[in-house]
Amino acid sequence: MNAVLAVKQYVAKMIEDSGPGMKVLLMDRETVREGLGGDFSNVISKSDIKSLAEADEQEVVAEVQEFYGDYIAVNPHVFSLNLLGCCQGRNWDPAQLARTTQGLTALLLSLKKCPMIRYQLSSEPAKRLAECVKQVITKEYELFDFRRTEVPPLLLILDRSDDAITPLLNQWTYQAMVHELLGINNNRIDLSRVPGISKDLREVVLSAENDEFYANNMYLNFAEIGSNIKNLMEDFQKRKPKEQQKLESIADMKAFVENYPQFKKMSGTVSKHVTVVGELSRLVAERNLLEVSEVEQELACQNDHSSALQNVRRLLQNPKVTELDAARLVMLYALHYERHSSNSLPGLLTDLRNRGVSDRYRKLVSAVVEYGGKRVRGSDLFSPKDAVAITKQFLKGLKGVENVYTQHQPLLQETLDQLIKGKLKDSQFPYLGPNTLRDRPQDIIVFIIGGATYEEALAVYNLNRTNPGVRIVLGGTTIHNTKSFPSWFILRSGLPSWEARLCEGLIPACAELR
Repeated sequence: MNAVLAVKQYVAKMIEDSGPGMKVLLMDRETVREGLGGDFSNVISKSDIKSLAEADEQEVVAEVQEFYGDYIAVNPHVFSLNLLGCCQGRNWDPAQLARTTQGLTALLLSLKKCPMIRYQLSSEPAKRLAECVKQVITKEYELFDFRRTEVPPLLLILDRSDDAITPLLNQWTYQAMVHELLGINNNRIDLSRVPGISKDLREVVLSAENDEFYANNMYLNFAEIGSNIKNLMEDFQKRKPKEQQKLESIADMKAFVENYPQFKKMSGTVSKHVTVVGELSRLVAERNLLEVSEVEQELACQNDHSSALQNVRRLLQNPKVTELDAARLVMLYALHYERHSSNSLPGLLTDLRNRGVSDRYRKLVSAVVEYGGKRVRGSDLFSPKDAVAITKQFLKGLKGVENVYTQHQPLLQETLDQLIKGKLKDSQFPYLGPNTLRDRPQDIIVFIIGGATYEEALAVYNLNRTNPGVRIVLGGTTIHNTKSFPSWFILRSGLPSWEARLCEGLIPACAELR
């Protein structure tokens, strides 16, 4: 199952069918002389075809075709619908439910899968989406009449509220880190705010389809990325022994690229990645993210309340820690120690206020607990066995990149692992309808209402790599980072309208942090 390949094949088919010459025409009634074809990216209803026919006064539309690419193929195993807000409180917005149903069924049709459906029982939106997808499959049964497989494919629908921890954590693999600190919008990265940036690098494209370095390094950690760029540049330097210079840090690499225009011309891809990694390194240092991330990992994976509280309070006093990062630390504390006997959340909120953190950020703490707290979750995010099982891993390598912890594994990893082993409980993730799988699933599409993350994309990538015969595709209403996620749970949290309006200013404020 490959979402990128599925869309590429549809695009190629549309271009082939359109024949040679111009592919786009701008026309008025007087200039139309030939029959036209219409290509739609999803199922088109009979009523829509009727409306199109009635509007075709010149009778120029000769044919209509359906190509099911009504989603954003991010990676071969990841897709998004680019929807940020789709629920109000605990209920779907009707228009967004329809759009999500369309996008998800388009994905199924493009992959040629007619799946059995399971959903997260603790989530009413998950059940509602499952029902809507099933209705489309039933209604359009001829479209979904694919060749039967020995083990039917499975669609698993989850809710982001079951794991509000993952999208609140800093990331340290390349793709995830770029999205966290710079933002990825349809594979484009805005670098216009980078100090001293050249015109040709103000916006760059990161796509594994046409960038070999990115394809080979997108799932590696930050230290390994810097080391790989260093090795590539040193290989180039070997051709110029008289101009050899040491490349001991990311700053050295940037200086090297700037001083050798011919290198820039020959290796624009490397120049791009040196710039991106250099900016990531600058932001990490500027925002003290290594230290912040270590405490985040402690809050997410350990169960030492006293140590966690002490470390959070220490960082709240650090002027390099941004308002959003300070609020995130308190949000993580609130989610983990919500019902701890020595809970000190009121004191931490006071600390936020005393250091001048604005009201809109402080309100996020209660909003995230309302959205993904103990009362809402169907799973146990902080089981002690998880903390024992996960060992600390260090990022080693390039001088200038300090070691950081990467202990956390998203809840999705455990959920899919249980699913692959045939141990996922029907009582928590029931099937829609009377039929159930007798065998372990092989083709799995998992969709997260409220958005997926690149940390979860990495988990799916690794599961695909380590489980031969199992193919998993991950999708979500959007792909979150720590800036976009708060705007989602504000809408879902059920906060009074005046508080929600107060927090809505968060996203512009977050953009300023870059």
